[in-house]
Amino acid sequence: MTVMPADLSGIDVRAEIERLRKERNAVILAHYYQKPELQDLADFVGDSLELSRKAAETDADVIAFCGVKFMADTAKILSPNKIVVLPDLDAGCSLEDSCPPEKFKAFREAHPDHIALTYINCSTEVKALSDVIVTSSSAETILQQIPRDQKIIFGPDRHLGGYLSRKFDREMLLWPGVCIVHEAFSETELLKLRAQHPDAPIAAHPECPPTIIDHADYVGSTSGILQYAKTMPGDTLIVATEPHIIHQMELAIPDKTFIGAPGADGNCNCNICPYMALNTLEKLYLALRDLEPRVEIEEGLRLAAKKSLDRMLDMASGTVGLGDLGAR
Repeated sequence: MTVMPADLSGIDVRAEIERLRKERNAVILAHYYQKPELQDLADFVGDSLELSRKAAETDADVIAFCGVKFMADTAKILSPNKIVVLPDLDAGCSLEDSCPPEKFKAFREAHPDHIALTYINCSTEVKALSDVIVTSSSAETILQQIPRDQKIIFGPDRHLGGYLSRKFDREMLLWPGVCIVHEAFSETELLKLRAQHPDAPIAAHPECPPTIIDHADYVGSTSGILQYAKTMPGDTLIVATEPHIIHQMELAIPDKTFIGAPGADGNCNCNICPYMALNTLEKLYLALRDLEPRVEIEEGLRLAAKKSLDRMLDMASGTVGLGDLGAR
């Protein structure tokens, strides 16, 4: 974790970030699940892969990724010659944690006739062990290109894999990982909310369990949900994903109302990602000042992981990251 100094009270953190952005020739990326103050100062706001691709296209020397570790790793995979910093190195992901590389390797070896279709929310090591990486926006396009007689391992998200399996009638071996944020949504509380807003559609991320997906009017990636919010009929939307996406919705469509789907008893903050919340303006300032914590990946591992990412980009072509980006 980034060590905070005893006192930053005498520092104008926002002004220092702006100074360091120019001085370091840095591009600042913020995922949709980051706090609004980080989204507002980012050069680009979006989904994880498209942010990494966009940063790779810039002439920046430094990428400051306000997101979680696997996202910063992906940025480094695509931009090996740029310095990549993450404001808090403890900003992890429950899906990545659920899939240790050594166990995934053993699972693959136990099923040699299966290919590994792996969600991008995983470690660099697991990417290197995979055949094709998918995102929530590209998974359907890629799955439909794989012959029906080809056996598939899908990991680490069993809910996304299960959704794809049901939608396309494809049997897959599912790794038993879940996103703790999307797992926290309550079907009972969602139905109570829908009863209060009977005309409001529900948009859900495919990382949600079936008990939530089954009630959704739209299922899609974070960027897909944002696009749906712009085009849906009506003026109210119930949103079943991490609620910080609502900030971008309110900026883009201020005349509509967005309600975050509740978790547990309807009052908890358990649908806020605790890992994303570790990043702060102060830690971003320190990361730009010190160029630490820095993401480093051994070159052989990077190239092995890049193969599965490149295969995804080839198979998904125009679908990956479509509509993901909001420029500063």
